[in-house]
Amino acid sequence: MIHLRGTAFDVVVDLSHGVPAIVYWGAPIDGPATATSALDRPLVFGLPDQIAPVSVVPEHAAGFTGRPGLLGHRRRGTHWAPRFEPLDHHLDGNRLVAVAHDPLAALRLTTTIDVADCLVVSTELTNAHESDRYLLDGLTVTLPVAEHLDELLTFSGRWTRELQPERTSWAHGAMTAENRRGRTSHETPSLLFAGTTGFGEWGGEVVGAHLAWSGNHTWLADRLGDGRRYLQLGELLHPGECSLEPGESYRTPDVVAVWSGDGLTSATQRFHRRLRARPEHPERPRPVLVNTWEAVYFDHDLDTLRDLADRAARVGAERFVLDDGWFGSRRDDTSGLGDWVVSPEAHPQGLAPLIEHVTGLGMEFGIWVEPEMVNPDSDLYRAHPEWALVTDGYEPPLGRNQLVLDLARPEAFEHVLGQLDELLGAHDISFVKWDMNRDHIAGSGSDGAAGTHDQTLALYRLLDELRRRHPGVEIESCSSGGARIDHEILRRTDRVWTSDCNDALERQTIQRGASMLVPPELMGAHIGPPRAHTTGRRHGLAFRGATALFGHLGIEWDLRSLGDDDLDAVAEVVALHKRLRPLLHHGDVVRFDTDDAFVAHGVYAPNRTEGVVSFTRMATTASLTPPPLRLPGLDQERTYRVEHVALPHERPGPGRTRPNWWETGLVATGRDLERVGLQLPALHTETAVLLHLTAT
Repeated sequence: MIHLRGTAFDVVVDLSHGVPAIVYWGAPIDGPATATSALDRPLVFGLPDQIAPVSVVPEHAAGFTGRPGLLGHRRRGTHWAPRFEPLDHHLDGNRLVAVAHDPLAALRLTTTIDVADCLVVSTELTNAHESDRYLLDGLTVTLPVAEHLDELLTFSGRWTRELQPERTSWAHGAMTAENRRGRTSHETPSLLFAGTTGFGEWGGEVVGAHLAWSGNHTWLADRLGDGRRYLQLGELLHPGECSLEPGESYRTPDVVAVWSGDGLTSATQRFHRRLRARPEHPERPRPVLVNTWEAVYFDHDLDTLRDLADRAARVGAERFVLDDGWFGSRRDDTSGLGDWVVSPEAHPQGLAPLIEHVTGLGMEFGIWVEPEMVNPDSDLYRAHPEWALVTDGYEPPLGRNQLVLDLARPEAFEHVLGQLDELLGAHDISFVKWDMNRDHIAGSGSDGAAGTHDQTLALYRLLDELRRRHPGVEIESCSSGGARIDHEILRRTDRVWTSDCNDALERQTIQRGASMLVPPELMGAHIGPPRAHTTGRRHGLAFRGATALFGHLGIEWDLRSLGDDDLDAVAEVVALHKRLRPLLHHGDVVRFDTDDAFVAHGVYAPNRTEGVVSFTRMATTASLTPPPLRLPGLDQERTYRVEHVALPHERPGPGRTRPNWWETGLVATGRDLERVGLQLPALHTETAVLLHLTAT
């Protein structure tokens, strides 16, 4: 028995069965013996005489009747149900590496379990046969779940409506999801939680798991007939996609898991701490940016862009990002992808005049690319149609007038790397918006086998090499908005584009879902135009600004259409964000349970000396006024001053008066703010208010 102690929870691992089995993870305990003896299961009628453990890779041959962790076989279907024996293990602090093997099947399994803020588990399968290949159909990581955690929180979505929460009772049976889109996806994010019935942001025991992988994936939440529960996550492999020749290995993506005894907010803060602890995490303040897409689309007139840059600098932007349309024949979305050279038609003098103008205004310059894609109407495709990730003999389906470029093909990889390296080396570019707008559909590599696995690894290699060559360039992970948000892509990028939807009402829910996995400084959040591009809704600047404030702030709006007063108002929002940026981007994200018609969230300083809270009315309710807002999580003994932060163009609520503390502020202890709460004024629908808390 191995006892691993994390920063907030313990893990007990049993190595006696071959494949390691996590027999306990949860609140700190005194010793592993208690967990193993106390949880020893009795034999019952109707089940095998030996109870198969819920190991990291459960084995069908050991009697496990759920989904096995390893699926595969050799020729003629042999060795399809291996059974591993312990071989060796090594413990280094809170990192356990255990090796098991099956001499008959000639397979070796190496499992790594690491415990700190999060529990991180991966496993690697090696084909130890001297001459025979092993056809791997699936290798997943399994985590046991305590039987009293009987409610699931999962996420669904679509383009412009990502990370929508869904609550489900987990009384019996299995729930599973499979993603075959070749990216993390809008529809099936690789994130789920289990908790005690009715668990909330500040109450209930909760576990969560995330697969750190940017390609196809699957997850399963299953309850066995004997009552045991488990979560299983891993890459989804197409048939024949992964064939291990003798001596070759396959390593699963990391499964990153969290535990909390006091609700979701505490659990998800552990995901944030893991990302903030990575060596690549941005240290300098996150620059406020202006993106040109919803301002000019494909109209890349130099004078227009200079005018937009002037106004960006006036409102306080620190980065100017030139979006799609600067390269090749790209005058619309039907051509040019793959030709990463500056278009003489769109930019007759090259990019230098615009970049010099932008940097002369004191801003950094950024640019949009989509290197994983190719338009059939492009110089690259005409020269090398065989570089597309398609299945020979079939007419390939297009997506957004484009195909996937097979980056696993060495010559295609080197071509794209060379073009991007030259682009970044020849220009003063500080930021790359890296987009990916098409699913992988029936894409085969040069050998005819499915190519998504190799394509995902090639993407990682490409990003790694570009970062090595250009360490000062920041990269954003964008995939039709939020279709590639995961911890593995964030090892190589500096933020994610949360959604193509800049509608503040939709963004409230989208960003709340994203905050379950990533902290605000990595979450792109833009102030869009008054009329949202994707929904047609209209919102005032105060609501749009309050929503975008809680992320890596940007503006995606044609600032040329604004008069002086409106530009000053935008500058006021930007200045507020910069003032709060140290708190927003280093503090602990907190979310509050409210009625369904409201959204309440914020950020507390780690030492609880300061906080900023947003409260939004999303819809009408039976009550004319919102319920008191309770603020758990503050220092119970400290006294706080609570003040309303007025936003430009903020609309007064429909009430005749406001609470008497609204204009002058309120002083209360952290204990009273949690137990009594704050009565807020009547609010119009689709309105947000901000509160600032400072310890006195």
